[in-house]
Amino acid sequence: MSRVDELKGYLKKGGVYRRTDLTKWSKAVDRHLDMLVDDGTLQKLSQGVYYYPRETAFGKTPPEDGVLVRAFLKDDNFLLTTPNVYNSLGVGTTQLYNQRVVYNHKRHGEYNLGGRKFSFRLKPRFPQKVTREFLLVDLVNNLSSLAEDQHEVLKNVSFQIDSVDRKKLEKSVSSYGNVKTKKLFEQFLYSSNSNNIDGLSSQS
Repeated sequence: MSRVDELKGYLKKGGVYRRTDLTKWSKAVDRHLDMLVDDGTLQKLSQGVYYYPRETAFGKTPPEDGVLVRAFLKDDNFLLTTPNVYNSLGVGTTQLYNQRVVYNHKRHGEYNLGGRKFSFRLKPRFPQKVTREFLLVDLVNNLSSLAEDQHEVLKNVSFQIDSVDRKKLEKSVSSYGNVKTKKLFEQFLYSSNSNNIDGLSSQS
């Protein structure tokens, strides 16, 4: 068995690997990687990141977003989401975005991984999973980047307050809201005139 075949024997279909992961199995990792890419065994996703695709009746399957991000960060501590999930909140957002957002502690910037766009954002805190309460806070944090009418969306957010767990929402606001978002939710949650949001959209 050749050395490149030995390396291939350690790889699992569906796996995403960093170059550094493979140095323990090869003393000529760059040459072996070039050979495995040339023969179609591996696909190069970005600098130093490779994928061993699974074969199906419909062809080679792409890597899952979470697997790709985990290999890129070399870390499990991240939250993968997209602005499209705001559309499930019933606050008037309808746009579809070709963007995946990764909250994490290591990377910041726009990256193309395997032909997909990821926006990596450094955050001191983020939940382990997306909840309705977190999404409301996250939406207001990012309101200025959305295509919809900000004033109308904020009004609809205020109407959603009674449809979520208030304590969980308060915790999400405290943990994940920026300064302007906290001010908005303070009015939504505690003001007797919480539906009057004139002028607030300009603060978001």
